This record gives sequence, C-alpha cells and structure tokens, in this order.
Amino acid sequence: MASYTPKNILITGAAGFIASHVCNRLIRNYPDYKIVVLDKLDNCSNLKNLLPSRSSPNFKFVKGDIASADLVNFLLITESIDTIMHFAAQTHVDNSFGNSFEFTKNNIYGTHVLLEACKVTGQIRRFIHVSTDEVYGETDEDAVVGNHEASQLLPTNPYSATKAGAEMLVMAYGRSYGLPVITTRGNNVYGPNQFPEKLIPKFILLAMRGKPLPIHGDGSNVRSYLYCEDVAEAFEVILHKGEVGHVYNIGTTKERRVIDVAKDICKLFNLDPDTVIKFVDNRPFNDQRYFLDDQKLKNLGWSEGTKWEEGLKKTMEWYINNPDWWGDVSGALLPHPRMLMMPGNERHFDGSEDGNSASSHASSNPCQSRMVVPVSRSNLSAQKPSLKFLIYGRTGWIGGLLGKICEKQGILFEYGRGRLEERSLLLADIQNVKPTHVFNAAGVTGRPNVDWCESHKADTIRTNVAGTLNLADVCREHGLLMMNFATGCIFEYDDAHPLGSGIGFKEEDTPNFTGSFYSKTKAMVEELLKEYENVCILRVRMPISSDLSNPRNFITKVSRYNKVVNIPNSMTILDELLPISVEMAKRDCRGIWNFTNPGVVSHNEILEMYKNYIDPNFTWTNFTLEEQAKVIVAPRSNNEMDASKLKKEFPELLSIKESLIKYVFEPNKKTSAGEGSK
Repeated sequence: MASYTPKNILITGAAGFIASHVCNRLIRNYPDYKIVVLDKLDNCSNLKNLLPSRSSPNFKFVKGDIASADLVNFLLITESIDTIMHFAAQTHVDNSFGNSFEFTKNNIYGTHVLLEACKVTGQIRRFIHVSTDEVYGETDEDAVVGNHEASQLLPTNPYSATKAGAEMLVMAYGRSYGLPVITTRGNNVYGPNQFPEKLIPKFILLAMRGKPLPIHGDGSNVRSYLYCEDVAEAFEVILHKGEVGHVYNIGTTKERRVIDVAKDICKLFNLDPDTVIKFVDNRPFNDQRYFLDDQKLKNLGWSEGTKWEEGLKKTMEWYINNPDWWGDVSGALLPHPRMLMMPGNERHFDGSEDGNSASSHASSNPCQSRMVVPVSRSNLSAQKPSLKFLIYGRTGWIGGLLGKICEKQGILFEYGRGRLEERSLLLADIQNVKPTHVFNAAGVTGRPNVDWCESHKADTIRTNVAGTLNLADVCREHGLLMMNFATGCIFEYDDAHPLGSGIGFKEEDTPNFTGSFYSKTKAMVEELLKEYENVCILRVRMPISSDLSNPRNFITKVSRYNKVVNIPNSMTILDELLPISVEMAKRDCRGIWNFTNPGVVSHNEILEMYKNYIDPNFTWTNFTLEEQAKVIVAPRSNNEMDASKLKKEFPELLSIKESLIKYVFEPNKKTSAGEGSK
C-alpha cells in the first residue's frame, strides 16, 4: 500500500466542527505540512474552534466562500496547494427542508467550483471529498450487514440529495479529467465544539438549562455515533493511505436509538427521562436507520478508539466548561430550527418556542400524525379498530407497498422496529402495537442480487431462517396469524414438470432447486414453517409492479440488461396480488400458497410488450443459460407454478399476460401519452 505525503493542504470549512478537529490534529502531528483554511464563518463556524492551531507557523486562515472561483483559483496557485480536504457544506437536515436552495448552492455548486479550479490549475495530487452516510438512504431495519461503498445511493431528503449530487460531480471529474479523488461517507459525529443544532450538543445544553429534550417522532430512529477524535484520526489515515478513486465509509457498528441517547444524557445529569423527554412532530421524512460497513477503512489500519460512555462524558464536561462558546443559540435549541443561512449572518433564526405550534398542525399530515406518539395514541384508541397490521420490512419493496395499501383501505398499521433475530424486540413490538395480524416482508435477498448470499451465508441464515422462525414462534405464542412472503424460486423445470408442458409445481410438491444458497435457505425455512399452524406462506416469483423506475422490478431489470435469457416463468404482479394478500389475512388463510398469476410468460414476451407499450425503439439480445452462467455466481431458478388453488379462492385473478397489460403496461402507456401531449 503506497503512502502519500502532502505538502500544502487546503481544508475547506475548517472552522466548523469535524474539520476543525482534523485541522488541529494535522497541525499538531505534522509540523512540516502547511495548512491553509478557507471558511466563510457562517452560523456553524467559529474561529475559536481553531485556537489550538492559530499560533502555529504552518497555519493560515482565509475568510472566504468556496463558491468564489477567483478566490479558490488564487489560493491554489499562490499557496501551491497540492491537497484539498473538502469539508465545507450545509449539513443540518431540518434546515434543508426549509431552505433547500441554499444547500444546492453550497454543497453542489461550491464543490463544482473547487473541482473546476483543480482541473484548471492541474497541480492537485489528492482531492478528499467529505460526504455522508445519508446518501445511501435508509438501511433495512433487519439488515445484518451495513451499506458498503458500492451500495446504491438513495438519498431521501434535500440535504443528502445535494451531497449525493456533489459526489457525482467528484466522480465525474475523477473519470473525465483524471482528478485524484477520494470520497468519504461518515456516520454521525459528536464531541466538543459542535454547533448545537445537532442532537447531542442540543440535548446537553437543554439539560444544562433544565429544559425538555425534544424527540422527533417516537425516538425509535437508530443512529451510529463516532467521537470526533476518532473521526479526525480516520481522515489522517485516509489522507496518507487512501487509494485514489476509492470511497471509504467512516462508521461504527454500535447503534443507538435516539430515545436511548436522550436517556443516557438524562443519566449524566441525574434527570428523570419520563419527565424531561418530550415527543414532538417528526421531520417530513426521517430515515429510520443508517448502517455502514466500515471494513474497508479498517483494512487501512483505522479502528474506533473511544467508548460511547467515555466520549459522551467528555462532551458533556466540555459544554459545562464552555457554555457560551457559541453565543446565543436559543434558536438552534428549538425542536425544529430553521436557520436563515446567509453569508455573514450568524445564528439568526425564525420560528417560535410556542409548545403548541408543532402539534397544532399534526393532523394535517397523516404520515406525521402517525409518528407523533401522544396524538397518534389518543386518536387510535378513540377509533377502536377491528384490524391493525404489524408489518416487517418497512424499507423493502413489498413492505413499503403494503403500507400504501393499508393507507388506501383505511387499515391501521405500524412497521416493526425490532430485527427478526432479536426475540425480545419482536415481543416489544407486539406488546406496543397490539396487532390483529403480522406481515413478514423482511429478509435477505442480497446486494445487488442473490449472488451476495453465496459469500454471506451466515448472515443469510440468520435473517431468512432463524429470524423468520423467531417471528413465527412469537406470533404463535400470541395467537397471531403471520402472513409470510416467501419465494417460488425453490423449483426448477424437471421431467415431471417439463418446460412448455403447462404442468406447474403445486403447493405440496417438494422443492427441487438448490442452485443458489438464497433458495436453499428459503426452502429450508418453508419446510420448518409447515409446523406452525398460524403461518400463511405466499410464494412470490419474479415480482413486477407498475413502477417501472423501481430497480427491484423484474421488468426494470431485464430492460436494462445487455443480454437476457428467454425462458417462460411464473411471475407475480404486485399491483393485483398484494391487495389479495390483505384479503387473505382477513379471510384467515393459512398454509402454503403459490402466490403468482396463472400461466407463464417469457422474457421475450415481456420485452415485446415493453417495446409495444413503452419504447418502440427498444431492442434486446438473447443469450443461452450456458452463456448466462459465465456472468453470474449462482444459477437462477426457472419454473412454472400451479396457481389453481389461489385462482379457486379468488376467481377474478387474471392470467399473467392479462395482468401485465392491465396493471403494468396500459397505465404506463397512458402516462407516457399524457406527458407527450403537454
């Protein structure tokens, strides 16, 4: 591993929280490095954060904006900058909902100015771009492996969207112009010097003032926290050992719910959490969980060194000793601060501390009112619902669609908070939600596909087998029906069920496909679930929906492949069948069900429909199973399933080709035509 030694480093945003710790560390450890700091000193910046460095001969501070191309070019040339560590950004999610254009200006345009200056001057040997774990979007609540550096970016709020956009520019300049870029994506950071718009310093200052600690929603959101000095060390390692063109997650596997963070702070101040903690309106969208795989950074020699209790105590002591570090921060301590982020204006806010202002609007947004604990519980108790679903797999495709169906049908529902393998958390979910039915749409399918399971067998077993059995057992103890979304990818054509014969596998047939480890685990757990009389198993195959932009949609996948096989298969049209799963729960259906539309359809037949309805210029190429085997790790299942049992229960169920046209292609054709006529 080649080591890199910089000479003249430009650190943007170094009067802010994380970057100031990085700057002070580099000044302290490397007196031969010249450090130039560029910061516009907005509300989240403070020159006092750089006090340990300001007397050093190798330190220079320049007040200015990264969006000023002339200034950036001037600094790169006159200071002979060879390395840039780009921290400057607007980072507070709450603010991004109220002033999103300012985030675009700072986070995207500012980054673009820096990159262009690097291209023009041609002297940069390292450009380290500091991003966030939020670009990945929500992590599945039951995920046992965190997002790795090659995971898809799915930002869910204006802040993370601008950070993802900036990342795309960084990557493009690396590929187009050969700029030596490195990107980092980090978990939450805490410690001394942090502006109190963030959770931990906000709660500490509120506790010091004897005021309530406001929790967004119900406090079940999970976050991972790293102490600032550990993060500064991580950047030190990446600066010297990071490989050009690579992304590095800076994270921890130790996760904490927001409510638990608040309780830990209450404990430090000897406060009663039941009286101090106050539940307030949630954000417009509040990601439930971020979870990173940090093994790549650990391979460079970095590891987390500060225990949570130790770091939290150090942070509390610092704020007690420096209560006026940031001046008047009363606006930042509001439950939902909205800053006027104008250059030169420091810590200006609008909004009111009226405790009723948040709750008075809760009922106008049904998604928000469901998350505000006091309002939600009082409303629900008054309705005395006959049905209430507990759904696992909130961030999954099927789990998300089930929630929308419940909303449309007026069925009360909540998503499970616990991981399937943790029995105590499942018990807590059932005790808190008091559901009439449980839907399990959680499980490991792999990233980006089932090939992942071949190298993560223990993780796959833990969720797909142990976790599913755990949930089934807990449901049986409480007399609850569990609707379990399984797979039909446990069969393959054989002599008794030959290709093109119209003879499909029935519910009672023994699985015969063992080509992939994913399918092995699903067949294994299905066999064991037969012993649970309270479970309804729904075998889904090659799911399709009308959302042709969804990357998990079978049509979306095959329309993007360079080559496809052409084999008839049974498939599941979710738009038609998921509402049927809800009806099956109402009817108390149990046992195994082939949950597919009757009949089969081939890849070519689907793509021909796609061409006729969506894109008349679409073309594709076929290849054989033998050719496919050369580009995948695990074989894929191909089969026809007998859906006569489901058809008998629901005579209105359409055949696969009829359902494709009615629920998928016709709606999209109408949408395309409507857009074309505008």
